[in-house]
Amino acid sequence: MKPTAVVALGGNALLRRGDAPSFDNQLANIKVAAKAIAEIAKEYQVAIVHGNGPQVGLLALQNLAYDKVSPYPLDVLGAESEGMIGYMLAQELQNLMPDTQVATLLTRIEVDANDPSMLDPSKFVGPVYNEEEAGILAEANNWIMKRDGEFVRRVVPSPKPISILDKVSIDTLLAAGQVVICCGGGGIPVCRAEVGYKGVEGVIDKDLSATLLAKQLNADKLLILTDADAVYLDWGTDNQRALRKATPTELSEYDFPAGSMGPKVEAATDFATFGGRAYIGALEEGLEVLAERAGTCVSM
Repeated sequence: MKPTAVVALGGNALLRRGDAPSFDNQLANIKVAAKAIAEIAKEYQVAIVHGNGPQVGLLALQNLAYDKVSPYPLDVLGAESEGMIGYMLAQELQNLMPDTQVATLLTRIEVDANDPSMLDPSKFVGPVYNEEEAGILAEANNWIMKRDGEFVRRVVPSPKPISILDKVSIDTLLAAGQVVICCGGGGIPVCRAEVGYKGVEGVIDKDLSATLLAKQLNADKLLILTDADAVYLDWGTDNQRALRKATPTELSEYDFPAGSMGPKVEAATDFATFGGRAYIGALEEGLEVLAERAGTCVSM
């Protein structure tokens, strides 16, 4: 059996920051992602987790356009984005790997309905805005907005993942030698109800879900691919510098933005503490990052 790698694709890597959220733009980036993953799949058994921040935010905007019915909740929009991105990614991967089966699995993930994030939203979704646009939308839709670099974006609750409810299906597909696209958008957030489970209004951070998946699969490596080519210290200043290798202890000495690099560093640190090797790097350099010739490697 090949070693197992969980590959986490950022929603901003699939739809670049500031790009128009069009099908053509997303497809172009998905083709880049598929090419990188196809190379990784030659050496690893691959489970793919993808983000959905830009996409689910766009669906929320489209959701408001038809006012004859109440807007669909975020968990349903998350499922929609999981199907959309999963389909596009699976098709491009299958075109590159005709002899390998690629499966897309809608994945439910249990969260705590009383997670502290429900009262302090931090997950960026949707397009970027200037200050004036953000103010108008926030007032019109009762949205919470926060600064994301030089722009402003909507933020929503991001409860932490507790358990992957569809893990047995993921195990079965991987054991059959398939490339599996799962936990898309961080997974569909659900919580325990009087009978079974019910949806939760939030968007799970896909990096934390990818770490949970990597740990439950006992994966060899966790690869977080994003629109940054490494973890940087003093980002955005004249003194910014890339970290190429770091331990969890070293990373704990620094603060990283909660809405962007913070969850990636948290995820990588968690998996490295678990005993694996975690990597953060650029989408186009996936295999180079795994080979530790690019990106940032986090290990004990």
